[in-house]
Amino acid sequence: MRNVAPVSRVPFADLSHQWNPIATEAMAELRQLFSDSAFSLGPWVERFEQSVAGYLGTPHAIGVNSGTSALHLALIAAGIGPGDEVLLPSHTFIATAWAVLYVGATPVLCDVEEGSGTIDVADAERRLSSATKAIVPVHLYGQPADMAAVESLAQRHGLTVIEDAAQAIGATYDGRRAGTLGKFGCFSFYPAKNLGAAGEAGLVVTSDGAAAARMRALRHHAQSERYVHAELGFNYRMEGVQGLVLDHKLRLLPDWIEERKGLANAYAERLSHLPLALPRVAHKDHVFHLYVVRTPERDALRAFLQERGIETGLHYPVPLHRQPCFSALDLDRDSFPVSDRYASECLSLPLFTGMDKAQLDYVCEGVLAYYGKS
Repeated sequence: MRNVAPVSRVPFADLSHQWNPIATEAMAELRQLFSDSAFSLGPWVERFEQSVAGYLGTPHAIGVNSGTSALHLALIAAGIGPGDEVLLPSHTFIATAWAVLYVGATPVLCDVEEGSGTIDVADAERRLSSATKAIVPVHLYGQPADMAAVESLAQRHGLTVIEDAAQAIGATYDGRRAGTLGKFGCFSFYPAKNLGAAGEAGLVVTSDGAAAARMRALRHHAQSERYVHAELGFNYRMEGVQGLVLDHKLRLLPDWIEERKGLANAYAERLSHLPLALPRVAHKDHVFHLYVVRTPERDALRAFLQERGIETGLHYPVPLHRQPCFSALDLDRDSFPVSDRYASECLSLPLFTGMDKAQLDYVCEGVLAYYGKS
C-alpha cells in the first residue's frame, strides 16, 4: 500500500488500477487485433487459454463469454439434465442456480458453514436423494470450499464435482488451484473480479479431453466443422479483445493477489477488537475477491459509512431459498439458518487492486467511529 494524502471518499472498487499497468502494451496489440479482425475467438483467445491453463495447472481451458455460460457448459458436459438434482449452496450469486435450471435439472439448496460461508457438506449430505447427480461447491468471496469434504461426499455417492470458482482464481487448496480439483472448474472474468475482463468473459477447465472438445464445439454453435452442427449449441464464444486483455492481466495476477491479502491483513489488524465477524481463512487459502464483515447492525453501519463517502457492497442480501423465482421449490425455507444470517449481516468493505494506505485508513476510521473507538 502506498502512503498518499488523506482522502474524503473511498469507492467500492477502482478498476483503472487493473488497466493502467497493461495499457501501453495492450493498446498496441489491440490495434493489431482490429487490423486482423480477430474479434471472436481467434489467436488472442487461444493465447490466453494456453496461458491460463498453465497458470492453473490444467490441460484444458475453454474461454467463453461469461461465468454463467461456463457453468452451463460444464453441466451439459457432465451429462446433467431433466430429472437430476444438483447440490449447491443457498448463499451464492444466482448464476450458480441458473445454470442448473438451464439444463432442466433441479437445484437442491444447502446451508453454508458459519466460518466460511461456503457449502456445509454435512447439510448437503442430509439433502441427498437417489436423483442427486452433482455438487457445485462455490469458492465464496475468494475462499475455497472444504474440498476434502466435498470430494469425500462425491466419491461415496457417485457425484460429479463442478467447482464454481468465479470469485477465486489463484486460490489454492492442498497445492492445487481452485477450479482444478473437481471434474470441471468454472471462472468469471466480470470486470470487478480479481482478474477482470474489459467486459464479460468466463472460462471452464477440465482434465477430460473429450469433455473439453465437446465444450469447445458447444460454445461455437456445436460446430464439429464449419456449418455442421452435431447437437444443440450456443453462442458462448469469448471475444478476442477479452482474451487479449486477460492474457496481459494474468501476468500481474500473482502480485495482485498478494496485494489483496496484505489489505485484508491490514483490515484485520485494525478491526479485530470490534464486535464484527471478520473473514478468516477457513479452508487453506483466501484471495479476497471481497472483504465481507458481518454484523447485526449491518444497515446502520452501511448508512454511517455512506455518509462519510465510503462505498460498500452487499454480497448477497437475499439467499436463493428466499428468491421469488424459486418459490415453487419444495423446501423448508427456515432450514437455512446460517445462510439467512449471512444474508442479513454481510457487508463488503472496499478492497481492490491499487487501494492505497490512506484509503484503507479512512475506511477503518469510519468503522471505528461508528463503534465509538476513534
